[in-house]
Amino acid sequence: MPTPLPPCPDVHPPHFAESRPEELQRIIREHPLGALVTHGSTGLDADHLPFEFDPEAGTYGLLSAHVARANPLWQRCPTGTPVMVVFGGAQAYISPSWYPSKHEAHRQVPTWNYEVVHAHGVLTVHDDERFARRIIARLTRRHEADEPSPWKMGDSAPGYIDSMVRSIVGIEIAITSLVGKSKLSQNKEARDRLGAADTLEARGHEELGALMRRAGGTN
Repeated sequence: MPTPLPPCPDVHPPHFAESRPEELQRIIREHPLGALVTHGSTGLDADHLPFEFDPEAGTYGLLSAHVARANPLWQRCPTGTPVMVVFGGAQAYISPSWYPSKHEAHRQVPTWNYEVVHAHGVLTVHDDERFARRIIARLTRRHEADEPSPWKMGDSAPGYIDSMVRSIVGIEIAITSLVGKSKLSQNKEARDRLGAADTLEARGHEELGALMRRAGGTN
């Protein structure tokens, strides 16, 4: 097994750190497409997968997903491999022109606001048809819930579904730590943060704008 890489120093101001479990879980739940980062004999790699998240399993929660059998991930990273999954939440560019104070003192610069969670954990491979069916059913049930006529596995011919299930391998990640950042202009004056939130919402970034308002206790 490869030697884990040493952690990089944290250069972000402490007021951007996000440690509230409910907020970390919200980001994962609302943005379930994660980048599974692994380090094997060929170096670093990343697989982008939709994850099912169970926050009640274990100390920090459990992530479940599946990969194509043709994907070498499940053989390159056997059960017990340490991994990290990156979940990116709302994000957008912030122009200094959106800050009222910029037009008075001209002492602002561009930045980028975002939310992110790094879920560190240990991988378990499930080359098991029953597990694969369960994770497909759970993911489908969740993401089809808002459809007027939700798709389910029973809508397809049994033989076709059987062949699809045989072509995938399930994975689970027992989370050992969650590290979050929420950069939402907490370091700005209220009028500048709200001015940027107004512009973001007007341009279709309603989620990030609402988060910035909430970061300062303004609804």
